[in-house]
Amino acid sequence: MQKLIMTLKSLQTKLQTNAQMLLIAAFIFGILGLWMLVLLRCDICNRSQGQKRPFFSLLSQYLTSRAVSILSLLQRRRLELNTKNIQQVQHNTLLYRIHRNRNTEYGKLYRFSEITDRKTFCTLHPLTRYDHYKDYILRIGKGEENVLISERPSVLSMTSGTSGSSAMLPSTRVTVNDFHQGFGMCFNSMLNVYPQTGNLQRTAKFFYPSNWSHSESGIPIGPNCLSSMTSKHKFNMYSTPAAGFEITAEPEALYVHLLFALKERTLGMLEANFASIVYHSFAFLQSKWEELIEDIRLGHVNPKLKITDDVRLKLSAQLKPDPRRASELAAEFGSGFRGIARRVWPHLNLVLAVDSGSNELYGSHLKQFYCEGVPIYSPVYAATEGLIGVNLWPEKEERHYLLCPQSMFCEFIPVDLCNEEQPQTLFMDEVKENSLYELVVTNASGLYRYRIGDIVKVVGFHNQCPVVEFKYRQDQMLNVRGEKITEKTFYQALLRAVKLWPGAVLLDYCCVESSLLGPFCGGSDPHYEVFVEIKGVRNLSEDQRYKLDQCLQEDSMVYQSCRRKGSIGPVRVHIVAAGSFKELMNFIIANLGTSYSQFKMHRVLRKKEFLDFIQRKVIS
Repeated sequence: MQKLIMTLKSLQTKLQTNAQMLLIAAFIFGILGLWMLVLLRCDICNRSQGQKRPFFSLLSQYLTSRAVSILSLLQRRRLELNTKNIQQVQHNTLLYRIHRNRNTEYGKLYRFSEITDRKTFCTLHPLTRYDHYKDYILRIGKGEENVLISERPSVLSMTSGTSGSSAMLPSTRVTVNDFHQGFGMCFNSMLNVYPQTGNLQRTAKFFYPSNWSHSESGIPIGPNCLSSMTSKHKFNMYSTPAAGFEITAEPEALYVHLLFALKERTLGMLEANFASIVYHSFAFLQSKWEELIEDIRLGHVNPKLKITDDVRLKLSAQLKPDPRRASELAAEFGSGFRGIARRVWPHLNLVLAVDSGSNELYGSHLKQFYCEGVPIYSPVYAATEGLIGVNLWPEKEERHYLLCPQSMFCEFIPVDLCNEEQPQTLFMDEVKENSLYELVVTNASGLYRYRIGDIVKVVGFHNQCPVVEFKYRQDQMLNVRGEKITEKTFYQALLRAVKLWPGAVLLDYCCVESSLLGPFCGGSDPHYEVFVEIKGVRNLSEDQRYKLDQCLQEDSMVYQSCRRKGSIGPVRVHIVAAGSFKELMNFIIANLGTSYSQFKMHRVLRKKEFLDFIQRKVIS
């Protein structure tokens, strides 16, 4: 009995000791937890740049940002590993896609089950263009299964239509994931170079939802993944409330984006798919700033804005009168628009938008005028076909993109063989630095050995993987006598010519081959008709207009030879009214059924109705 009592007392003592230890541990963990919460709150407050936002709104953005940061670091490490064994990664990427679709009608036709390596693939499957797939895609839209790919596409994506007409391409979930991973890798690069972008400042995202349609079988038809809106849990990161992203009309949506962006003095970033969207947003701001600051002063949404009552009610709930901010903005706008971005948003860190290719002119306008002093990061090289490359060097002026070896299986046609229908191609591990190639891709959505029409220059290698610079699109090349003037060559010549026009600043331009004019070409010799929107001058002399032709001759020996022989006539330059190219953009979008968020300006017009439209805008 006495032993039992002693055992019970001993057990009681141990329990008391354990309880005390648990209390001490709980106390210590409680202190540590409280300390971590204090540190977390301090970190959030430090990163908030003095914003007067609810703490839980900041906390939500903080947690999202940290999660994206960790995920992007993992994706970047995976990319680095892939670039160290490029041949094997490309081999696996190709065979996975071939194996996945080997039992489709298309796979059986091209004997996918016999393909064991890239050379067999190139032997059994020809190089292709869009017409090769058109009937297959129409059948997929009608609901036929197992035709081109083994899964039902999530979207039938419309291309931007720079070739003159918009094409429809299937997009799968894999394509969507590739885009997300690409932006994740870019987010990692952005944080490394611009760590201040990790602050809890809101971003003004200029995004315009599309009016989606559906195929006969119910597959959504619309823009590609690059143009799709981000997931709803990220709305806290944007200055525009969620209701603003429901507005499909471009002028109304842009007005709302600008209204809420201007309210946010601590804005940290401007984001859009392309630099053209940001540029046109500032041009719109320049014409509407008085109405916008009046809305901020009164704390309401402009009653003239054509939006639904439901959306207006949701937006109005986010607005309060702010006469102090309105007065501050009025003073800045009254001082002019050079450098306006940094003046109205003193904490602005970055403009995130693609400014290569046809968007180079708009990027230049932003850097030299509206966004003076604010860096621009062009994050990805992408197309409707999918993600092609990522820019891991945000701080560099040159827009170089590392090809993503798991996104596309890539082949390269040396530029001097581009006119051949079935030229010999090279693989990623066979290309040479400083050489030009036409890019050929096999993607995850049923395009095999597809000639997308892009010409790229290999500027170097990251580990074993090519780093490329986009040079031009073949369908945007001027060619009336075999002279083949690329978009880049013409643009550089035009910039030089404009410098010879005293006081002139080039705002926008496009070209037309005289054959599109038909019997009204104004002469028998084929030539280029050039339409420019400029500020600073109202007219040009014939000698000044001829400067462009001289610059082209200096930049192209073939063009110069044709001019001297008289087989090509001189360039004819036309000045159009202010705002004409924005109107042309609206006209092309309405005509082709593309979206504002994916539109790229057509530097060479291929459709007569587009030419007729811009001709009506000529003032000189």
